[in-house]
Amino acid sequence: MKLVSYVRDGKRSVGVVSDMEYVIPLDSIAPDMLALIELGDTGLNLVRTLLEEMAEGYALEDVQLLAPIPVPRRNIMCLGKNYAAHAAESQSAWGEALELPQYPIFFTKATTTVNGPFDAIPYDPEVSDKIDYEAELAVIIGRGGRDIAVADALDHVYGYTVMNDISARDLQRSHNQFFKGKSLDGSAPLGPWIVTRDELSDVRSLQITCEVNGVLKQDSNTSLMIFDVPNTVAQLSRGMTLLAGDIIATGTPAGVGFARTPPEFLRPGDVVVCSVEKIGTIKNRIADPA
Repeated sequence: MKLVSYVRDGKRSVGVVSDMEYVIPLDSIAPDMLALIELGDTGLNLVRTLLEEMAEGYALEDVQLLAPIPVPRRNIMCLGKNYAAHAAESQSAWGEALELPQYPIFFTKATTTVNGPFDAIPYDPEVSDKIDYEAELAVIIGRGGRDIAVADALDHVYGYTVMNDISARDLQRSHNQFFKGKSLDGSAPLGPWIVTRDELSDVRSLQITCEVNGVLKQDSNTSLMIFDVPNTVAQLSRGMTLLAGDIIATGTPAGVGFARTPPEFLRPGDVVVCSVEKIGTIKNRIADPA
């Protein structure tokens, strides 16, 4: 199933996509996506029953899709350098020794980074003019837990979505860590929906791409992750409880702007399209400066 958060007639709701044409409201089941996720399999069974009873709802084109989880309860958890080719291009661009991570490199993006799948990305050259793109597969946790075994990790996954990990490279570099450069407002376009795990049980070989102004910049496959989804969930949960609704971004492949020769950064008017096979596509324009 494809679950969405949307606005219609000024009201924010949660829904399920039917036949890629309609959004069926789920107000009778849950008030928002976090509440629906917390219902677990019970909630999903109720959604399935509703889908069988209602084939049509609002036309998909008549609603404004929001990020599936518009306001996460805590920061987005992210992996850095989780594709070997991206690790190599990053280290080369920074003048660092070439070495693959032995353990996942975790960092977070603030909750205020969350942006809609088709909304504009803020741009303020007074803050940073080194804005970069990163197409990523994002994991949504369904059943929380701590010290989750690799073999059990997928049982804790609710579903998957697409994220663009917009990054201010100068801030990332000057502050000597990722958080600030990754946490500018609106720097995490997310969506367009959550594809539930029962629809997509295996994400080990999905094509992942990013285009800027129609030009292909990233073209890779999730099979090239250094740490796959089960290992990521297991290692992140060691001694730290994961919660229902947590968002985990699994890293980006090679082809980012700052590592190109010469470097390429996003500018107002640029349109960035990020896609993950079998999940969906998000499309965001870089806004004009306020």
